[in-house]
Amino acid sequence: MYPERVVSGMRPTGALHLGHYHGALKNWVRLQSEYPCLFFVADWHALTTHYDSPEVIEENIWDMVIDWLAAGIDPQQSVLFIQSRVPEHAELFLLLSMCTPLGWLERVPTYKDQQEKLSERDLSTYGFLGYPLLQAADILMYRAAWVPVGEDQVPHIELTREVARRFNHLFGREVGFEEKAREAVKKLGSKRAKLYLELRTRFQEQGDEQAVQRGHDLLDDSQNLGLADRERLFGYLEGSRKLILSEPQALLTEASRMPGIDGQKMSKSYGNAIAMREDPAVVTKKIRTMPTDPARVRRTDPGEPERCPVWQLHQVYSGEDTRQWAQAGCRSAGIGCLECKQPVIDAVLAEQQGFLERAQPYLDDRTLLRNIVADGCDQARKMAQETMREVREAIGLAYD
Repeated sequence: MYPERVVSGMRPTGALHLGHYHGALKNWVRLQSEYPCLFFVADWHALTTHYDSPEVIEENIWDMVIDWLAAGIDPQQSVLFIQSRVPEHAELFLLLSMCTPLGWLERVPTYKDQQEKLSERDLSTYGFLGYPLLQAADILMYRAAWVPVGEDQVPHIELTREVARRFNHLFGREVGFEEKAREAVKKLGSKRAKLYLELRTRFQEQGDEQAVQRGHDLLDDSQNLGLADRERLFGYLEGSRKLILSEPQALLTEASRMPGIDGQKMSKSYGNAIAMREDPAVVTKKIRTMPTDPARVRRTDPGEPERCPVWQLHQVYSGEDTRQWAQAGCRSAGIGCLECKQPVIDAVLAEQQGFLERAQPYLDDRTLLRNIVADGCDQARKMAQETMREVREAIGLAYD
C-alpha cells in the first residue's frame, strides 16, 4: 500500500556519546540501506520536559545532526529533518487529540516513570501528558511500516497502532465504500478477484491470519490498481473501512551493551560518557582511569572479568582472540589492568577516527549541514502535506 518506510527520531540533547551510537545510530546506518528511512530531530519533544530552557535547543540540534552524519547516516539514502519545520505534525497531533481517550495517555508506562525520575521538574503539563500522542503523530504522518525502538518504547508503538485504528474506524467512512470496493475487485481480473474474495471470506468468517497476509501480498502485486482502489481493497479485505493511517510495527533494537566508564549505563547525567567525537587524549585518560575488579588490589592479584567494567567494553570492541587473552590474563594475573585496557583504547580511538573524519566537512562549513536539513525538511513536508490532505478530507475539514 505504501513504501515500507522506517521512521525514528531523537530529542536534541547535543553531542552524542558512544551509547547513542551502539544503541541506535549503528542500527539506523544498517536500516538505511534496506528501507526508505526518515530520521528527525524531535525538538518539540525536548520542550515537553525542558520548556523552561529552550535556549540550548538550537545548538544541540546541530551538534546532534553532525553526530548522525559522523556515524554514517547518508543524506542520499535517508531524509533528515527537524520536527518543528514540518508544522503538519502539530496539526495531526491536534486532530488526533480530539478522538484519543485520556485514559490511553495516562496508562503509558513512561508517563509515571518519567514523573518519578524527573521529580525536580514540573511535568504537570498537557504537553508532557500528550507527548506519546505527538510521537504517534510523528510516526503516522509518514505511514511508517517500521519504527526501530528498544523494549521500553514498545508501549508507545502499541498506542500509535490503537490511535490509527480508532481514527480509521471513526473517519474511514467513504460514501458508497462497499460499491466502490466491489468495482475495484473487478479490476484485479477474474482469477485474482476470485482468490481475493475467497481470502476475504476465510479471514472474516474464520479469522485466518494467513489468508489476510496472502490478500495483502496479492494486492501488493497488482499493478493495475490506483492508490485509492488499493486502499479500499485493503480495508474491504479486513472488513474495515478505508485505511487512512497505517498501523506501524515495532522493529526491536538490541539493547546497547555500551557501559559508561564507571560500569553503569552510559549517560550524560551520570557523568560517565565518552562522546562520539571526544579528544583522543581525553578518551585515553577516561579508559585508563576506569575502575576494575576491586579484588585486584595489587598487580599480582588474580581477578574476575565478569566483575570488571572494562570487560564489558571488551565485549563491544574486542574480537574473540583478544577477549580470551583478557580473560585468561585477568584470572591468572598474567596481565595488569592497564595492559587489559589498551586494546579497548585502541579500538575506541580507531572507531572515533572514522567519526571525526566524517564530521569534519560539516564542522568546516555549517552551510553544508543546514542545506542537508533544509532539503530533508522539504521532502518530509511534501509527504506530510499528502497525509494531511487525506486526513482533512476524512474528517470533513476540506472546505475547497
